Amino acid sequence: MRHSVNSHQQPENADQAMEELQISQTLKQITYKILVFSGKGGVGKSTASANLAVALALAGKKVGLLDIDFHGPSIPKLMGLVGRRPDMIGEKILPLSFSENLLVLSLGMLLNAGDDAVIWRGPMKNGAIRQLIKDVAWGELDYLIVDSPPGTGDEPLSLVQTMQDLSGAIVVTQPQQLSVDDVRRSISFCEKLNLPVIGIIENMSGFVCPNCGSLIDIFKSGGGQQLAEEKNILFLGKVPIDPAIVESSDEGKPFVYHFGKSPAAQAFDTIVNRVVQYLEVDVPARAQKEQEHSDVKKIESITRFAMPLENGMVSAHFGHASQFSFIDYDRAKNVALKIEQKTPPPHEQGVIPKWIADEKVDVLFTGGIGHRAREILEGRGVTVVSGVPQGKPLNLISKYLKGELETSDNMCDH
Repeated sequence: MRHSVNSHQQPENADQAMEELQISQTLKQITYKILVFSGKGGVGKSTASANLAVALALAGKKVGLLDIDFHGPSIPKLMGLVGRRPDMIGEKILPLSFSENLLVLSLGMLLNAGDDAVIWRGPMKNGAIRQLIKDVAWGELDYLIVDSPPGTGDEPLSLVQTMQDLSGAIVVTQPQQLSVDDVRRSISFCEKLNLPVIGIIENMSGFVCPNCGSLIDIFKSGGGQQLAEEKNILFLGKVPIDPAIVESSDEGKPFVYHFGKSPAAQAFDTIVNRVVQYLEVDVPARAQKEQEHSDVKKIESITRFAMPLENGMVSAHFGHASQFSFIDYDRAKNVALKIEQKTPPPHEQGVIPKWIADEKVDVLFTGGIGHRAREILEGRGVTVVSGVPQGKPLNLISKYLKGELETSDNMCDH
């Protein structure tokens, strides 16, 4: 049936299809795409995003850092890029280069003035995010870190719907119960959208005394870790309060780069190692294991049947049939996957049973079969069902699997 197409709708559909293609072409050059978000503001999510990106770049990864916070883009300040705007090549936006391995782009770099409030509704945000993903020329990246605004509103939802192959989310929290409760909603958001949670970062977890080096739990400690254990989610680590973080953030210098020996920077090294281990080692290993398990289940669900034929029906004479039917049957799907007819070898003692066994047959149907032939087949692990009435092979298999196949005495007794 041919469907009429409204001429006014066709260009819109074509434009949408082209946009989807361009988004796909951009994203396929990026191996791992990570959304960093939090249940509430003020927990250090953007600081975590920036330093995670820098730490990955320092580890030799090609990294992109994308800030999609319309209302409070912090990445330009944290990365020392305030006042700089990206260049354009044609319709493509060139992200700013922070270092050899790190490219950065923020919505704050594209807005007219840093102090202007952005009052946009959801559809406008969704369109801007889609255009941003489509038009930015990241090139080939190992990691794209996306800094999302706090909460589970329009921006993270639009991103998940646009970047449908996100590797997962990293959720940032503080140790206090109020922040942890908000993280529960963030995890629920991920679950509803089938977005894997890579892990939880517990930020501002204790204060390292600059004089004695001891750790003081100002805001309690362990709330994020307890939630990770409760939800069976990877706990990426605790980042302590460090005056160097405040200093470096105000100066636009990521602290993992400029204060690499600080406890907070060392905590981020541990977090990066766990993220890389999870995405590059654990996830592929689990996928391979699941595939192997799936292959085993698939093999276990397939039964190979054989039966002598006479005029398309199961024959009463195993050794004298001119044709044999071999059927690979998927019990789980209740369907024949492959049906073959083969000519057997000459009727000599033991030859045909060995031929059947060599065909990896699981079950043999026949009207009659000799004792010696049965012994050979059963010795090779083939189930022999004799006394099978004449009938069409697939009908007999269906009855057999339902436990409804009625057999008579073996029609051959030699």
